[in-house]
Amino acid sequence: MASMSPSAPDRAAAAPAAVAEPRATARVLVAEDDPEMRALLVAVLRRDGCEVSVVHDGVQLAERLRALGQGDALGTVDLVISDIRMPGMSGLQALAHLARSGARPAVILITAFGDSETHADAHSLGAQAVFNKPFDLDDLRTVVACLCGTR
Repeated sequence: MASMSPSAPDRAAAAPAAVAEPRATARVLVAEDDPEMRALLVAVLRRDGCEVSVVHDGVQLAERLRALGQGDALGTVDLVISDIRMPGMSGLQALAHLARSGARPAVILITAFGDSETHADAHSLGAQAVFNKPFDLDDLRTVVACLCGTR
């Protein structure tokens, strides 16, 4: 006895195709004055599908944060990854500015000079994570994915 195979329309109705949800693209602002670290962060984040914008120092970071605080669509970001020590404005100062402006992207701070006081200050100002250099890029990628909901 031959089994009956449903016609094409019946097959489609019997087994609906899985529809892939569009993956949200995280918009990440990287603020890092060291060119090699900046290039590494950008490469890793872009490889993970993030839309990355870059500033090279605290002065440029301050300008972008002003745009965030004013609701400038071009300044919109989901996540700021900033070095703590940079010319012009530190990552901690940037975090304090964000808290005052009402703009609330997630913030990850990175530092070569991390101590318990710096970590405590960063967390009290609202940083979601602080990484001491050198750090494991996979750990950073995991935190970025969790904060931006991309994994």
